[in-house]
Amino acid sequence: MTETALRTPPKPGPGTVSTKNASVRQAGGTFRERSRFAKALLNVLQRTWLIALVFAIWWTASANSTNIFIPSLEDILLSLRRDLSNGVIGSGASYSLTNLGAGLLLAVVVGIAGGLVLGETRRLREIVDPVIHFFRSVPQAALVPLIIGAFGIGQGPKIYTIAFACMWPVLLNTIDGVLGVEPTIRKFSKVYRIPAGLHFRRVVLPAALPQIVAGIRVALPIGITVMVVSELFAANKGLGFYILNSSATFQVPETWAGALLVGVIGYILSLLFIVFERRILSWYFKSGAK
Repeated sequence: MTETALRTPPKPGPGTVSTKNASVRQAGGTFRERSRFAKALLNVLQRTWLIALVFAIWWTASANSTNIFIPSLEDILLSLRRDLSNGVIGSGASYSLTNLGAGLLLAVVVGIAGGLVLGETRRLREIVDPVIHFFRSVPQAALVPLIIGAFGIGQGPKIYTIAFACMWPVLLNTIDGVLGVEPTIRKFSKVYRIPAGLHFRRVVLPAALPQIVAGIRVALPIGITVMVVSELFAANKGLGFYILNSSATFQVPETWAGALLVGVIGYILSLLFIVFERRILSWYFKSGAK
């Protein structure tokens, strides 16, 4: 055998090893990024494929519609695009969302405060329990004309109407959350003589928070419904007024466009609330609680 054949290959130096490790890490990082992107894309497709299918069927089925009350989806979208571009429906949506936000915020504050007090005070809870269940059983939309008639036609009564309708699920869920606090935690708080304010903030409220957030999630679609209904009575702006005015003047595509926009807004708000829920209850979801 020759000397060339017997010669062993040189061992790789430190620079070569580090270069190979960097290449492997880069390849691994690229693979993880692609994996995350593919997972996110799959998640989006899972959430939107049914919506896309419904719109495709709606577009196809209504393309040659001759029914004046069922216009084609193309005409509806054209009307929506026109009124969004000229600001007619945009200003109404802004007014409605302002009412919804203010009413929901008021309902959350009153519902949580009242729920914490009633959940901790058994005697008071037993006294007001029939009143709570009476008002929550009344259809909230039926009270809209009464509240507007009693308090006027301005923006305030509409906010109060939304707040009144949204308060009950928040209140009841807060009460249930407070009652669900484990007795061991309550005994611990009493043994260490934790002040009442600190007890509410650091013991009761965090324990009841999952139930409270669930109540707000229930209140959100109720608020959207009452938001629209409140603008059907003695109003001159808002999405409800836009729908009513379009219907009264036989502008059927515009009527459908307003209803479609309300649905889209409701869907977007639900998605945003899911993000908010995941952030504020991150400790709850990480614990594996259901």
